[in-house]
Amino acid sequence: MPLNRRTFLGRSAAAGAGVAIAGGAGAGQAVAAEPVSRRRPAKRYSFTVMGTTDLHGNVFNWDYFTDKEFDDKAHNDVGLAKISTLVDRIREERGRHNTLLIDAGDTIQGTQLSYYYAKVDPITARRGPVHPMAQAMNAIGYDAAALGNHEFNYGIPVLRKFEEQCDFPLLGANALDAKTLRPAFAPYVIKRLRTPHGRDVRVAVLGLTNPGIAIWDKANVGGKMVFPGLEEQAARWVPKLRSMGADVVIVSAHSGSSGTSSYGDQLPYVENAAGLVAEQVPGIDAILVGHAHSEIAEYFVTNGETGKQVVLSEPLKWGQRLTLFDFDLVWEKGRWTVERVGAEVLNSNEVAEDPKIVSLLGDEHTKVVAYVNQVIGTSVVAMSTAQAPWKDEPIIDLINQVQAETVRAGLAGGEYAALPVLSQASCFSRTAGIPAGEVTIKDAAGLYPFENTLEARLLTGAQLKEYLEYSARYYVQTAAGAPVDTSKLTNAGGIPDYNYDAVSGVAYDIDIAKPVGSRIVNLTFEGVAIDPAAQFVFAVNNYRASGGGNFPHVPGAKQVWADSDEIRNTIISWVKAKGSVDPAQFAAVGWRLTRDGSPVF
Repeated sequence: MPLNRRTFLGRSAAAGAGVAIAGGAGAGQAVAAEPVSRRRPAKRYSFTVMGTTDLHGNVFNWDYFTDKEFDDKAHNDVGLAKISTLVDRIREERGRHNTLLIDAGDTIQGTQLSYYYAKVDPITARRGPVHPMAQAMNAIGYDAAALGNHEFNYGIPVLRKFEEQCDFPLLGANALDAKTLRPAFAPYVIKRLRTPHGRDVRVAVLGLTNPGIAIWDKANVGGKMVFPGLEEQAARWVPKLRSMGADVVIVSAHSGSSGTSSYGDQLPYVENAAGLVAEQVPGIDAILVGHAHSEIAEYFVTNGETGKQVVLSEPLKWGQRLTLFDFDLVWEKGRWTVERVGAEVLNSNEVAEDPKIVSLLGDEHTKVVAYVNQVIGTSVVAMSTAQAPWKDEPIIDLINQVQAETVRAGLAGGEYAALPVLSQASCFSRTAGIPAGEVTIKDAAGLYPFENTLEARLLTGAQLKEYLEYSARYYVQTAAGAPVDTSKLTNAGGIPDYNYDAVSGVAYDIDIAKPVGSRIVNLTFEGVAIDPAAQFVFAVNNYRASGGGNFPHVPGAKQVWADSDEIRNTIISWVKAKGSVDPAQFAAVGWRLTRDGSPVF
């Protein structure tokens, strides 16, 4: 049975009743032998910490890229309006004064709602608006939020303005000023919970963010901030919090629990370090996990020094789940001690949106819906990403065409203008599409839901082949003649769709019957086998160029051009300029899946 406030108090009450009955029987049989004083029952107190993470700009249960209510195969719901209803319910059940509410980061990027108030009607403008996420989180009553890596996507000024608009602290103990090496944000917050027994319970929340920020948002933080490892900074701060009188220490970590990294050895820190923090740093009671977009209801890690069990929980992204940490404390030797702690998650699809949040941000929602429905051009035919993970589809060619044209224009007249331009693109969503007829901002933006920018790097033919081999790990090895099930063909080893790249400007086959590392065959440029020493300009997004996905060669390759505008905006501008999108002008089958030379499809 999970350890939580209800089960613990039920057991405690039963045990207490048993003691009382036994004492009464003894008194009735031998009154003269009864001690003068009786032992007082232990003082106990229970409280709940609620947690969210990876909200990514979701206030409402709405998908701005499809312009309709959000839905997925599991019929999850999203958004802070739903979370607000769950939070109110827990506060009513357990008493608002017995609860705290925290978040583990990635708050202000991810939807067109958050984009609109960062770029279209920016919060940084003079007399600019208050960010919808700040409005919603203030109204719900958050106590603290850790910084996520996507908080830095729009630059430090936008983040600082958001911080200013929040009624709660943004925490980042390992986000340090590059010059002074002092925390650039509040490292922690200590909250007091009043008990019926006199002394308050002091709950410390330590915020830790992701070291990968130094790579992924180098353009925004380079020379300004540094991001050392989570374990190192937790080991520094947890003892301080205990010495300051913290009875309970909770870490809100924008870092997954797996102990892995997507940026290889480019930084001496682990990206998903929450489990390592629990194992290596004594004095932590619970960790709210973020960043990995996974659901972990309750997971215990044994601290290597103390042998104590630390509970971890990660609620599902976008406000689909709310974590509950239930703490049971006992007063011993003049202080509060955590006796039991457990975790669970609540599903936001079980409740309605909070009318308070709907009313508060209805106008902002209406503005963004009108914005994303602006018509920017037309398309001759409909295009879809449904089969893009295993076929060279025109809709991915569109992204690559826009990127290649943009890079060529940027290099025109310069040293590298004569080199061939190749381009990489991923299928970010299997439900994105461009309709036949009118094309809107939401259609074009749906192809590129991330705020990536465009760069150009120099690669050799040999490096390109190794890059493609690495990308081809994405496919499950399938013997020639064996049946092919597309639902089981991709995402080998858990590789997400966004870490599979299709490259345009060259032609190649991916032989999925072969083992990883030897799958790229017939790699040609303009019909001729590629010279390993040949040079190419590679149009690539800043995430990949900075080491995201740990693809080889590109992070260390020479940068010959870069753009500060989002690729999404570049696509929108391209469609506007063309007026009409016709795949016949840019689409071609440049790659295909094969087995022993025979096409799979």
